[in-house]
Amino acid sequence: MEEFAQPILNGILLGGLYAIVAIGMSTMAGIVRVVNLAHGDLTILGSFLSLTLITILGVSPLVTLLIVVPAMYFVGYFIQGFLLNRVLGKEMEPPLLVAFGLSIILQNLLLLIYTPDAQSLMTILALKTITITDYLSIPVIYLLNFLISMAVILVLYYFFQNTYMGRAIRAASDDVAAAQLVGIDTKNIYAKAMGIAMMTAGVAGVLIGMTFTFYPYTGPQYLIIAFGVIVIGGMGSIKGTIVGGLILALSQLIGAQVFGPGYQLLCGYVVLLIVLAIRPQGIFGTV
Repeated sequence: MEEFAQPILNGILLGGLYAIVAIGMSTMAGIVRVVNLAHGDLTILGSFLSLTLITILGVSPLVTLLIVVPAMYFVGYFIQGFLLNRVLGKEMEPPLLVAFGLSIILQNLLLLIYTPDAQSLMTILALKTITITDYLSIPVIYLLNFLISMAVILVLYYFFQNTYMGRAIRAASDDVAAAQLVGIDTKNIYAKAMGIAMMTAGVAGVLIGMTFTFYPYTGPQYLIIAFGVIVIGGMGSIKGTIVGGLILALSQLIGAQVFGPGYQLLCGYVVLLIVLAIRPQGIFGTV
């Protein structure tokens, strides 16, 4: 068991990062019933915004969250309010095509501005570990990612359960017509919900940049991760997103330990297919 202790620990901590990557996409999929194909690119946009602020201000990546998170809210509000809302209710294809087009535009815009070179927000924290035993240690950056991710998700859960805006968003998600009858402007609610989802994507983007290198075209990689987490955990479920992130990360790292690093992604998505076969709506999803 000693050889599996480190992959299991790393998988749990990495699962927190996967959860924060997916939570915004899961939230919007549960509310609007549309998968945002630009979610990964918007997440990486948060990484590049942080990189720009670090270059200009010379501050820590964590400090840039004070600007990146509000900025991403307005980005999300604009995308939903002025783009996606215009095509809602016109079958499933138009919102998907708009999001796909936005993904291509973002990738090329980032490529034009930042060049295709690898970028990183890594700090000295990426090199630090906490030694527990001779064969087990905690990477500090993974632990930080996990703690920040869980804190953000808990705040998001509290927001949806205990605030007027959160209840209005849930009402619009449950029954659009009934929400409109009690005076809720569902289109405005959708735009605000997208803004909140992009705030979480901004946090995820900064954490990704602090942990891994990234490129202008890295977005689809994290879109696939987010999609896998949602499929496993269930669309629109916050606790499902946490569990889905943990399962996907654990299956990847344990699979890499057993079969070799080249099989890491394969093992993760074999587990995804198993979940799909047994429970198509996800572990915590509803029919």
